Amino acid sequence: MVLIAVSLAVVALDQFTKMLVHSTFNLDQSVRIIHGFFSLTYVRNTGAAWGILSRAHYTFREIFFLSIPPIAVFIIVLFLYGLPETERLEIYALSLISGGAIGNYIDRLRFGYVIDFLDFHYRNVYHYPVFNLADSSIVIGVGILTILMLTKKKKDAPASSSGS
Repeated sequence: MVLIAVSLAVVALDQFTKMLVHSTFNLDQSVRIIHGFFSLTYVRNTGAAWGILSRAHYTFREIFFLSIPPIAVFIIVLFLYGLPETERLEIYALSLISGGAIGNYIDRLRFGYVIDFLDFHYRNVYHYPVFNLADSSIVIGVGILTILMLTKKKKDAPASSSGS
């Protein structure tokens, strides 16, 4: 139930914000929110994160991007069946990843690209690639899982013996 609730919340919020941007902004239009740091900028991403594979052949992109999200969500569901209910953080993390994958997948099915609009930068010195709420959800979920795996490894590692 947690997977469904969290994933649906992520998908709903993601799709709502993308709909607002898609219906009120012109392509590449940018509205400054915090001078020198954050803008809302409407871009269309035909690739993966940070535009990776955006220049790959159209047929490859179509097959790749339309097959990977369902496979990922299926694998997440399999992982969830193996998790005890006490592993709440893992369940939430996997649910965030699932919701983000579904949100971007909906864009690919509807438009053939993903709508991105969160534009962080540091003046004209550094510009982070534009992203969306689904991307954020995936990154947060993966971050939580990474932290949990690293802390679990430390707990499971045997204490080193100092005796000779």
